Amino acid sequence: MKLRSKLRATLLATALALPFSALADDLVIATKFGPASMDPHYTATSANAEATKQVFDTLLRADNNLQIQPSLATEWKAIDETTWEFKLREGVKFHDGSDFTAEDVKFSIERIPNVTGPNPTTIYVRRVAGIEILDPHTVQIKTNGPAPTLPNDLVRLFIVSHKAAADFSTKETSAEGFNSGKATIGTGPYKFVSWAPTQDLVLEKFDGYWGGAQPWDKVIRKEIPNDAARVAQLKAGQVDLISKIPATDLATVEQDSALKVVKAPSVFIPYLEFDFRNDTPQVWDNAGKKVEKNPFQDPRVREAFDLALDRETIIEFALEGMGEVATQLVTSNIFGYNPEIAEPAFDVDKARALMAEAGYPEGFKVTLAYANDRMPTELGPTIAQMLSAIDVTVDVQGVPATVFNPAKTRGEYSLYMASWATLTGEANYTLSSLVHTNDAEKSLGAFNVRGYSNPEMDKLIEDAAAEMDEGKRKALLEQANMLVATDRPDLPLAINISAWGMKAEKVSYDPRSDEDTLAMDIHPVK
Repeated sequence: MKLRSKLRATLLATALALPFSALADDLVIATKFGPASMDPHYTATSANAEATKQVFDTLLRADNNLQIQPSLATEWKAIDETTWEFKLREGVKFHDGSDFTAEDVKFSIERIPNVTGPNPTTIYVRRVAGIEILDPHTVQIKTNGPAPTLPNDLVRLFIVSHKAAADFSTKETSAEGFNSGKATIGTGPYKFVSWAPTQDLVLEKFDGYWGGAQPWDKVIRKEIPNDAARVAQLKAGQVDLISKIPATDLATVEQDSALKVVKAPSVFIPYLEFDFRNDTPQVWDNAGKKVEKNPFQDPRVREAFDLALDRETIIEFALEGMGEVATQLVTSNIFGYNPEIAEPAFDVDKARALMAEAGYPEGFKVTLAYANDRMPTELGPTIAQMLSAIDVTVDVQGVPATVFNPAKTRGEYSLYMASWATLTGEANYTLSSLVHTNDAEKSLGAFNVRGYSNPEMDKLIEDAAAEMDEGKRKALLEQANMLVATDRPDLPLAINISAWGMKAEKVSYDPRSDEDTLAMDIHPVK
């Protein structure tokens, strides 16, 4: 008996001494970006959604290829052009043991405008005019006009508990309730344990999860922005899986027999965006004098920039092979993608001729701004070097995202580089956000802060948003994507390929095209 007790004590002490990653039922993930808040309605950024998806369910969900699947809603249908009905899953419990009902859906939709911050989540409920509860498990959503893509928007509608979040649903109270855990009560597979900005997010398995038992008792998500540090922790065995392996480290990870790499194309597309305002702030002539007329208003200049960019070289050198050529702002798995759009041509001679024809035979000077902690390091300098071939002198200005995003919103840039992903599986989400005229009354063009306005584009986007016939809607979106390719308000640069590294003997991973790294897609190796 004493021997058994001593053996038990020894085994327990050994287990306690092991790092989390060594325990079979615990999972340690290292991500490049962490959440800004545990309130899922605070911001629409991918990092925030990625973290909160493990705690909160959505009404509908996007699978790993962004196709819509049931989640908290099991059935949905259009009753008429302005009414959608959703049947809710019965028997679902929140982490505190309370029942999920239609009241939680109504509350979640209505709280979003009161708590949303940067990159507003209002884009997901912009079509909602009202919510009617028919019974505890049936809701009807009234829309402000025909809204065929409402189900696509609702894959980002996170459902919070109307009881737990009741006192934490203003901008002033949201952080207190959700970051502390008081209101962080979801129906998802994992329960919130602890988190602080830039610190570890700790979760534990929710045994009452409606979707079935999860394999990990505890999940620790470490935010490690430094690529080298993230890779080092994987190689040292301190974490089980990392996201966003930089191309520079990919070969060393692949050559490590203890590790495995999974790669997959994503829906993230880095792109250049032009300012269209008359008084553009960061374009000068070669003598350093601010230009009187914005050259980017001339379609010949935009086409010249497009022709001067060698996408294959961008992918080979700036992205170190981790990309594919993009023809448009959406990828081929997105509804509305236009297969008729050809790959962008590379023709410096034609680009120089267009610059001369537009009145800029000797080019001009411009600042290229971007978030250097979000974009590949070499992408800005590579583009600058290519544009020098048409005598455009580019001042590359990489700044942290915390500086770049507010400055972009304030309209401080003339030319900038950003990245976008169509996370709802439908092209209207991207088109209506980036290239529709900024129109607060219509809740369109929310991310179009550079004055681009094309009536033809607006009509195609608005017609598609109201077209209930799927075939006709697809055709309208394809036309809009073609117009982007010919009018060039944005220049897609590439389709990102993402890479994850993991302990070969402990975990396997099912990659997602939205790049989310979720505990639900990470499985123990049997």
